[in-house]
Amino acid sequence: MKPQSLKKEWIGLIIGFIGIMAGCFVLRLINQYLIMMIPLVPRMITMIVSYWLTALAVLILFFVHKDKLKDYGFFKEKILVQILIGTGLGIGMSLILTLLPHLFGFSGFVDNGHRYKYVWQFIFEFAYCILGVAAAEELGFRGFIYARLKKIFNGKELIPIIVSSVLFGLFHVFGGNVFQIFMTALIGLLFCFLRLKIKNCSTLSLIICHGVYDAMITLWASLLIG
Repeated sequence: MKPQSLKKEWIGLIIGFIGIMAGCFVLRLINQYLIMMIPLVPRMITMIVSYWLTALAVLILFFVHKDKLKDYGFFKEKILVQILIGTGLGIGMSLILTLLPHLFGFSGFVDNGHRYKYVWQFIFEFAYCILGVAAAEELGFRGFIYARLKKIFNGKELIPIIVSSVLFGLFHVFGGNVFQIFMTALIGLLFCFLRLKIKNCSTLSLIICHGVYDAMITLWASLLIG
């Protein structure tokens, strides 16, 4: 890669990550001071839409750089298969990483503190986690950041996997402790390797996987702890 192009990629990467973190900070302020003032139904919509503040800079850079969705790990072939793979992976991760800790007495490590009892609440949780949290985060980290790093390092996979996962962990610095940051980085690594090693596993698959896994944290906590 030419020095000028390399510089452009580095600048885009830095601006993108700063934008992601800035969006996360603004989102935290909205959730802390504004969200509970909004009536229930508009609040639910606002929660999903406002999470995309974390991906706003990425979306702007996507158009500025004239990127393509395939650069971010999306592809049009076998959409249903991609969705099924993501769903299966999400459920599998949940059984291993959430249900088993509950069953073996480590609920405190996998409890997000959310408790629901109505079906509509769980439906919203899945919608929020998939369409808001997972979609924005996967676009940002396994999409934009991974793609920028892959270009910078001439198509090599290992460094983009490690760096994008570390940044994914740091993304959770505002709302988590050191353990959560570390575990989130490991989950980021897992997402990268799943996409790399499983046939027809795309970024769409990771969005579904990520969202299902996150939503089922609340599901298991509500069912098993109450």
